[in-house]
Amino acid sequence: MINEFSIEIPQSTLDDLAAKLASARFPAPLPGDDWNTGVPVSWLSSLVDYWRTSYDWRAAEKELNSYPQFTAEIEGQRIHFIHVRSKEPDALPLLLTHGWPGSIVEFLDVIGPLTDPVAFGGQASDAFHVVIPALPGFGFSGPTADDDWTFPRIGRVWAALMAELGYEKYGVQGGDLGGSVSPEVGRAAPDHVVGVHTNGGTNLPPLQLSEEELQALTPLEQDRMARIGQFMKDEFGYISIQSTRPQTLAYGLVDSPVAQLAWIMDKFKAWTWPASELPEAIVSKDRLLTNVMMYWLTGTGGSAAYIGYAQPRSWAPRPNSGVPTAVLATAHDVAIRRYCEPSNTITRWTDLDHGGHFVALEIPDELVADVREFFRQLRG
Repeated sequence: MINEFSIEIPQSTLDDLAAKLASARFPAPLPGDDWNTGVPVSWLSSLVDYWRTSYDWRAAEKELNSYPQFTAEIEGQRIHFIHVRSKEPDALPLLLTHGWPGSIVEFLDVIGPLTDPVAFGGQASDAFHVVIPALPGFGFSGPTADDDWTFPRIGRVWAALMAELGYEKYGVQGGDLGGSVSPEVGRAAPDHVVGVHTNGGTNLPPLQLSEEELQALTPLEQDRMARIGQFMKDEFGYISIQSTRPQTLAYGLVDSPVAQLAWIMDKFKAWTWPASELPEAIVSKDRLLTNVMMYWLTGTGGSAAYIGYAQPRSWAPRPNSGVPTAVLATAHDVAIRRYCEPSNTITRWTDLDHGGHFVALEIPDELVADVREFFRQLRG
């Protein structure tokens, strides 16, 4: 059963947040107080002050509630989602899946262009009905009700959601975790999914290659392999913690808004492009904080981390669904086409020399344009 939903956070919850921010205990800065050792105290304390004194959750809540929202229970899990139908009668349904440390907030800037392309300089024939679910354990889809939330299971649940909404044919799009989930929707419902679009790729290449394999790669692909190696050396710690001890991590994330903010901002600094810029130079402070609020207000820092714990420890190739698949790879991304092709029918691959990990937040217009172009040939 699908039920209407709106976000209504009690004022007492916001008052408690303000009190926690006002009494936050910051650590002493480590030598240099720079991003090499984590989020700098000087930078984060300034953002915390902005969160406490200038950020307006009620304005963000109003914006979110301007879009129709619903919940559905599927396989025992509450799924919260935005569902905006286009006024264009021939619009194609499109399911958008976020990643970590993102949320449904990632897609707010693309809803209008996708559902009402004429109002944004596009053609009526490119219109989509948009469905944006929060992943199990994230935001108002949390906490997780049971275990085994693998990507194939989420793909099956997403297909069930689209069926319950009455959509016979539809496309899917996603990045980060959404880039892993979206192809699984195609595998779960290949007769219903007309196309899969991902930003960042459908899967990572092998973490280690022989010297012969490396030499066979293009310079761009060699650079991506080098950056994967650097990631494993400098940034893999968060994956190790979230995929092995999400409950232990949850105590800090759920009790301290500063801890939750720092945990997420560390990745926005590393994954937005260019990495030399501060996150707020690429994504506004208000949008960054609204994304963090989706974790804080729902107490889902731990259950969102649990999605990493739920995945198999060994990687195995997935069956190819045969569904046409597109990849939009930004300058930050490390996907390599030849390693995505065995499990996916790649029909469009676009490499950009700019853009970061959070495509819908950083370069929404280019994401919309690529989605429109890909699905143009796949509409019934």
